Amino acid sequence: MKAWAAEAAGAHGADPFYATADFWVAIAFIVFMALVLRTVIRVASVALDERAEAIRNQIDESTRLAEEAQELLASYQRKQRAAVEEADLVVEHARREADRLAERAAEDLERSLKRREQLALDRISQAEKTAVDEVRAVAAEVAMAATRRVLADSLPAKTADALVDDAIKDLAKKLH
Repeated sequence: MKAWAAEAAGAHGADPFYATADFWVAIAFIVFMALVLRTVIRVASVALDERAEAIRNQIDESTRLAEEAQELLASYQRKQRAAVEEADLVVEHARREADRLAERAAEDLERSLKRREQLALDRISQAEKTAVDEVRAVAAEVAMAATRRVLADSLPAKTADALVDDAIKDLAKKLH
């Protein structure tokens, strides 16, 4: 093997390594690859930067949307609490109104019952008075009839005529 290497070195001569075409092809290949790699890195870097910016924008948009959703949720929760409070106020007002109307109805019923009781008492009193007057009238008629009979049976006719005449005279005074 050594011989082959020495023979190859002798065949080519003792030229320095940078004087060979292989060396310059390798250098050109390395420079070309560096330029391509630089371009690829630059393109990849720009693409990654753009992708990172797009992701950052999406994150910012998501954050903004999440904040808006939170604000909207808080707003709806406030509205719900306000609606519940208003409903509670309406229910409480209706309850107070119902209680007031029940009290008023009870008072009206009591007044109506007292009025009816008073009317019944007045009617009873009137009926009592009418009954007493009727009893008095009947008693007066009975007494008058009894008195007539007693007077007719026991008084002489002259005395009875005199009493009737006196009663007729007194009647004019009593009527006026």
